[in-house]
Amino acid sequence: MSPTQVAEPTTKSVSDPASGEAAPEPPMIELENLTKTYRVGVEEIHALTGISLTICRNEYVAVMGPSGSGKSTLMNILGCLDIPGGGVYRLNGHDVSRVSQSALARIRGEQIGFVFQTFELLPRATALKNVQLPLVYGGSRHRRQLATDALRRVGLADRMAHRPNELSGGQRQRVAIARALVRHPAILLADEPTGNLDTATGNEIMALFDSLHAAGQTIIVVTHEAEVAARCQRVIRLRDGYVESDTLNEAAGQHRDRA
Repeated sequence: MSPTQVAEPTTKSVSDPASGEAAPEPPMIELENLTKTYRVGVEEIHALTGISLTICRNEYVAVMGPSGSGKSTLMNILGCLDIPGGGVYRLNGHDVSRVSQSALARIRGEQIGFVFQTFELLPRATALKNVQLPLVYGGSRHRRQLATDALRRVGLADRMAHRPNELSGGQRQRVAIARALVRHPAILLADEPTGNLDTATGNEIMALFDSLHAAGQTIIVVTHEAEVAARCQRVIRLRDGYVESDTLNEAAGQHRDRA
């Protein structure tokens, strides 16, 4: 398939205990005619105007588009920070379009890991304490060990006791990634993860995402950087609240090798 062809979702099979036959595994994300409208004074802003998408497990997807295209609104809905105005959002086969705020919070904590451009770390807490934070809210009794394992996974075993001001920008982003991974989320959502980093450090962070994807992690990256999108297997471009294009990127592996 050439890089300009529309991406076709793939499905895996799981055993159906009732019939003994293989049943298709539900996609990680299904969006059907998703809409979102905001009211600013007397004006209505149509942020999303009917988006339909399927993202399967272990996909590595970039979401691109100019300012005002709907990227942030889509990311907020995918991350269960907001609900759509219309349409359906199914996450792991469950409709989360109209659930309560408490249910959204639970889903975020259990299934979604966030990585932000500005890291969003507690300045007075060590790397280990920052990574433990989601586990405190989740009530885990093994949070120190889980946080330690997550920091080792991102290559920061020797920086656990350091505070953010004692770390480089790349190291701070690795702490943020470890925090996002500590509860083993179904989806990793990254919003401009290299935006505050120099080119070399940004490449190191994207190489880390590459390795996480190779290990089975589903990753969605919102970016305006073509170099970041080029590493992803699929690129979705938004414009004026709709999907302008949805293409597979067969050159992604070659780009990673060159980087």
